[in-house]
Amino acid sequence: VMRVDGHTDKRPIQNSPKSNWELSAERAISVVKYLVSKGIAPQRLVAAGFGEFQPIDPGDSEEALRRNRRIELKLTER
Repeated sequence: VMRVDGHTDKRPIQNSPKSNWELSAERAISVVKYLVSKGIAPQRLVAAGFGEFQPIDPGDSEEALRRNRRIELKLTER
């Protein structure tokens, strides 16, 4: 199974009722939908949203925030 993990930076979303957690899940889901459209079986895909809670860069610079807005692809067992 390929797990698609969505992540965000720690800044709250401006002018939207959505949370960073919702945004990260939407990022992951959009990648899963793309992969399905390219022929990957949906039974082999999982979408997960982690919001801002697993940063790879704890800094506050624009570069650090940009690094935390990401998608990660992980192969896992069922």
